[in-house]
Amino acid sequence: MKQTLLDKFMSKKGLYTSFWFIAIFMVTALIYFTANLQKEVPPIAKEVKSVSGEVLYTYDDVVEGKGYFQQFDLMDWGSMLGMGAYMGPDFSTEFFHHRAVYLYEFYAQEVYSKSEKELDDMERGFIKERVKQDFHQQTKLLEEGVTYTDASAEAYKKNVIHLTKMLVEGDKNRAFPGGVIRPEEAVKIAAFVDWSQMVASSIRPGTEGTNSERTWSNNWPPEPLVDQDTSYNNHIVSLWEFLLLWVLSIVVVFLTYEYLLKKDKAEDLQPAMTITKMFPSQKKLLKYVPIVSLLFVVQVFLGAYLAHLYASPTEDFIFSQSWLPFNVIRSMHTQIAILWVAVGWLVGGLLIAPWIANKDHKFPWLVDILWIALLIVAVGSMVGLYMGATGQMRETWFWLGNEGRELLNLGRVWDIGLLIGLVFWFLLIISLIKKASTNNPIVGTIIWSAFGIATLYIAGMMPLHKIEPNFTVDDYYRWWVIHLWVELTFELFAAGTIAFFSVSLGLVSQKVAERIMFFELFLMMLAGTLGVGHHYWWQGLDEYWIAIGGIFSAMEPLPLALMVVEAWKNYREKRANGGEVNQFTTPFMWITGSVVLNFIGAGVFGMIINTPTISYYSHGTYLIMPHGHTALLGAFGYVSIAFLYMTSRANALANGYIWNDKLSKLAFWSLTIGVLLFSLPTMIIGLEQTRAAAEMGYYFTRTREALDAMDGWMWFRILPDTMMIGGAVGIFVDLFMKTFMGKKAV
Repeated sequence: MKQTLLDKFMSKKGLYTSFWFIAIFMVTALIYFTANLQKEVPPIAKEVKSVSGEVLYTYDDVVEGKGYFQQFDLMDWGSMLGMGAYMGPDFSTEFFHHRAVYLYEFYAQEVYSKSEKELDDMERGFIKERVKQDFHQQTKLLEEGVTYTDASAEAYKKNVIHLTKMLVEGDKNRAFPGGVIRPEEAVKIAAFVDWSQMVASSIRPGTEGTNSERTWSNNWPPEPLVDQDTSYNNHIVSLWEFLLLWVLSIVVVFLTYEYLLKKDKAEDLQPAMTITKMFPSQKKLLKYVPIVSLLFVVQVFLGAYLAHLYASPTEDFIFSQSWLPFNVIRSMHTQIAILWVAVGWLVGGLLIAPWIANKDHKFPWLVDILWIALLIVAVGSMVGLYMGATGQMRETWFWLGNEGRELLNLGRVWDIGLLIGLVFWFLLIISLIKKASTNNPIVGTIIWSAFGIATLYIAGMMPLHKIEPNFTVDDYYRWWVIHLWVELTFELFAAGTIAFFSVSLGLVSQKVAERIMFFELFLMMLAGTLGVGHHYWWQGLDEYWIAIGGIFSAMEPLPLALMVVEAWKNYREKRANGGEVNQFTTPFMWITGSVVLNFIGAGVFGMIINTPTISYYSHGTYLIMPHGHTALLGAFGYVSIAFLYMTSRANALANGYIWNDKLSKLAFWSLTIGVLLFSLPTMIIGLEQTRAAAEMGYYFTRTREALDAMDGWMWFRILPDTMMIGGAVGIFVDLFMKTFMGKKAV
């Protein structure tokens, strides 16, 4: 029968070719946009002065202030241009709003000789236009310099006093104890914050007086005092995003069932692998199991501590906040999550490699070296995070302390150590896998995604020896690691390993697994590469990122939907396999849970917040939490746990230990139901914040008054948090007992 073009595309060869074509195209496009980066980022002015000639601050002050902002990890308390934590204020919006309030009062006195509160509607309308003129026409953010009106200069001085008092003395209502930052350091931070305020409020050159007139931050945040709101373009992109999502979802499901899940008669399932012994290097992985699961326990306990402070920021929880400040614990909470997930994946790669090669490393003790190195990085980085942000490493904070970039907090020495560990891990894997008798596409995917994981982390370390002066450039590459490292290379590794396990466990034929995997890789590269753009258009990159990032983000959930389809296919294949007892039901339970939570967290929740219209109002609110927590735990955490259980199960089979799934299942359901319940209150709070941002402006959503109205939902988190803690403890106890206290079957 003659093959159609669609038949050729959906063949293994066609999917393989399409994957490489789209990968090369997307990476080339990303490199092109990166090369043009310097042409569109907001500049840092050489100096900012008043119209009367007084110099308020200089370029060096802004850069020095950015350094202090990072050193004391303020991004894990509040946020900068909406990016960061949600306990403290959004510093950019705080300066923006306070400047507007001061200008209203200043011009009301100047024009009408009365207070702003005494103005009637017509007078207020005139004053609003005067304030907008000050913001949009008289203040221009240019590299050669900025000239403030006398009113804006006085507003800046008021902002400096306000911020210095807050940072030095603390803000008890928002869980910031103070006592760390010095007044002269706070003044420098104020210069950096004021620069970000100009990014949010001053008009981008070249757009003045046009239909697309917008600020450097593309009119974010919404601020009614100067009539700043989202554009019609955002609504159109959001509409197309929804349309593309639904249409392409139907197309993907059709193609999956019509071409990928149909198997030829020759495509028989291979017998499930049998484990009778463990290679020496695999035995050395057993010591990783309790460490990784214990880190997970520590992480969820820290999350519970943070949840208590979110609900009651003025009260201590077990320990004094002066000992355990919110921003320090949040940085440790996120970094420990990255560490235990990443190390769990390293365990998976080292476990799989000898099975693929059917032989062991020449020097198995190298696995011990990696373990020691990772322990040094883990302990050293946690000490650095604490001491750096609490002011105990003022001279060495960049190298050994807390680098203060949300989710990428490790000091540069620990960054380099982690990178060396990842490269060493890759070399251990490829040195063994390249000797395999069969080098099929699944093996190749595992190898080169491991290479991507090991090397892409470098993007978050530029420049290597100092901080990046411009926040926009810095944040651009920070998202390379957060999005491209986690949501692309980790996803590719997951696709390869899940395909390997599905075939090895006798659940899917080799040919079906390869076709499914290549289709997933094609969609991941299509959606995930330029999809990073939906993070970019708040902090000063040009408006085209709205369309690029938004539309491609609409396609990101599609591989996740495909994973759900494949998970059910695995289950059907298992039932049809003559009732054969699968010895790896526990690891596969966690893999299936990963697929489902990945679809919900990254797919459904991610799509909700990525549409530009919703993202405009929900940026930097609790609505981001369901996506971040469910996606990280589901997409990556569950796979890491599956690797731990696979290691423990292989050990049990090799030694003839009794294996009982009761505690495993109890921990699984406690954790899974807990994280889904966690999404309920955070989504409700986030939706209310989003409504407030649309109606009253973003400044109000970040005040404590806005959150106090939802106090009941804040405390509701006790239930899901307790369930997640129970699940994490259950996993640790279960794995420890199964791995080190196993009893031989009679």
